[in-house]
Amino acid sequence: MNSYFKKLSELLKTEREEDKQSYLRLTEMSSVSERRANGLAWYPIAIRGNEMTRGDYVSVEIERTTHLDVPHQLRFGMPAVLFSNHDPKKDRVEGIISHQSGNRLKITLRADELPEWSRDGKLGVDLLFDDNSYDEMQNALKAADAMAEDEKEGHLVKVLIGEKAPTFHPSLIRVENPKLNAFQNEAVTKILSGNELAIVHGPPGTGKTTTLVQAIKELIERDHKKILVVAPSNTAVDLLSEKLSEEGLNVIRVGNPIRVSERLMSLTLDSKMTSHAGMKEVKTLKKQASEYKNLAHKYKRQFGKSERDQRKALFDEAHRIMKDVGKIEQYVIDDVLEKAQVVTATLVGANHYTVRNLKYDTVVIDEAGQALEPACWITILKAEKVILAGDHFQLAPTIKSSEAARNGLSKTLLEKCVELHPESVVLLEEQYRMNEAIMGFSSQEFYQNKLKAHASVANRTLFPTDQPLTFIDTAGCGFDEKIEGTSSTNPDEAAFLFKHLSQLVTSLIEAIPNPRTNPNNFPTIAIISPYKQQISILKDQLSNSSALQPFLDKISVNTIDSFQGQERDVVYISMTRSNAEGEIGFLSDIRRMNVAMTRAKKKLVVIGDSATLSQLKFYTDFITYAENLNAYQSAWEFADI
Repeated sequence: MNSYFKKLSELLKTEREEDKQSYLRLTEMSSVSERRANGLAWYPIAIRGNEMTRGDYVSVEIERTTHLDVPHQLRFGMPAVLFSNHDPKKDRVEGIISHQSGNRLKITLRADELPEWSRDGKLGVDLLFDDNSYDEMQNALKAADAMAEDEKEGHLVKVLIGEKAPTFHPSLIRVENPKLNAFQNEAVTKILSGNELAIVHGPPGTGKTTTLVQAIKELIERDHKKILVVAPSNTAVDLLSEKLSEEGLNVIRVGNPIRVSERLMSLTLDSKMTSHAGMKEVKTLKKQASEYKNLAHKYKRQFGKSERDQRKALFDEAHRIMKDVGKIEQYVIDDVLEKAQVVTATLVGANHYTVRNLKYDTVVIDEAGQALEPACWITILKAEKVILAGDHFQLAPTIKSSEAARNGLSKTLLEKCVELHPESVVLLEEQYRMNEAIMGFSSQEFYQNKLKAHASVANRTLFPTDQPLTFIDTAGCGFDEKIEGTSSTNPDEAAFLFKHLSQLVTSLIEAIPNPRTNPNNFPTIAIISPYKQQISILKDQLSNSSALQPFLDKISVNTIDSFQGQERDVVYISMTRSNAEGEIGFLSDIRRMNVAMTRAKKKLVVIGDSATLSQLKFYTDFITYAENLNAYQSAWEFADI
């Protein structure tokens, strides 16, 4: 095995083992209510319907009936088990989630009928460890390794692992799309001219999605080829699916969207199949098969040879009909996909049985800075050319094993290709989100001072006399952190933050016309922290802040990770750490901090202890940056609030 893929494969094995152990720790000794709280179970549930499906399996539609607001991790394509609380060790049957939307999901069980026990006791669904995704990734690495041995077939693989240089059409005329700025047009030109690889490096607010959509449209108009668009997150896949469809392209979304909108639902393969003429026959045949099964079930257990033969004949007929159903469904799937210009899916979802064997001219991997490299290979093997888009200075992939991360699994294909093939990279340099004072530090630290703020946002503030950036130093105020479990909290810093925010809201009420009667005039506000326990404290304090109650629908409180890709008018960051030892924990993850500091459009307020933060040069530089803009204040200056 090529040493490149051998190393990746070993790292993935380490990650799989750690992920599995982590899953077992969460589930083995936990009650169903604990699993539900951890987002790994729905309980109790009600069965809303079932039907026969491909391979003589039964598809069951279920609905969770309580705890509807508890976040969960049950998603399309994941393995799960239906169980009864009557005897959960024995009364259980495994399957795959084939659809999930709101509080309903469908699970295709590895059984040809609903078990008898499903009528007894309370039912639930547990998420199982996702071996399938790891199998898909390992198989992709093996296939990529084998392909690299073939001179012709392995050309793209060799470019991506650095054994060959990418090539470009020399004579391509530069694209001048009036919807795009100069850097975005340069990126589209690079995408069109690249024979194997092009990279769109999109810092926050630079219009990466807009650029990709226009590039995909150009590729299709010029070559009339099929394109696969993937991303590690469903949210990114949904956004691109919607934008591409708005441009008039025939898009098929494999899997089901997280955002339940009519427009997105109409793009799914399921939806397009439903409206296909061939599905009328499928419906009729499924009904017939179901009737044969129901007749077979009418025979009781005490019966003679003729009844047994009759029962078998009925089951055989039901199975024969379902084979015909499978053939017709496959014809419908093939017909629908044949007409598609763009197929969109998550990285692993691109290997769903409905599209597993499809080949594409180009694969576009969005959010490539968050994509685990082995997952990228699942899709790369289906294409002749790869477009990587993302920002390797924002959030990295989530990796459970610190050993695997340390040994290289945390380094994405995007990072590697940026280093190996700088000639393939276009940096989008103009951003449309932030006031230039908010943007400036990120540009200095991560993007060689190349970012420019578009004129429409460069000097935008909440109101004429407001300052877009403030660092409030709590050093010497006695706002000491507390350790709760594995997380840090700082209740005093949280209380100070809300006093400051209440003061800002008072200024806004004076500066903005009718904020209470016209809430659209009131800015959106995010309060973020790297620490989950600090988030709990911030949420509690927000609910008890009388001054902020009228504006609660405008204020979001959450971790940094949950705001990736989002923006707000105002962002407060509670840095939380404050200790005599100068320990900053994972505040040292400056990529995460880059995300935090670039969510704000008009005002960014960072609250933290300079004595603790200054242990890292990144924060010393930030404090200096704030001082140079006259944006540094000590919390002592707010002694009256």
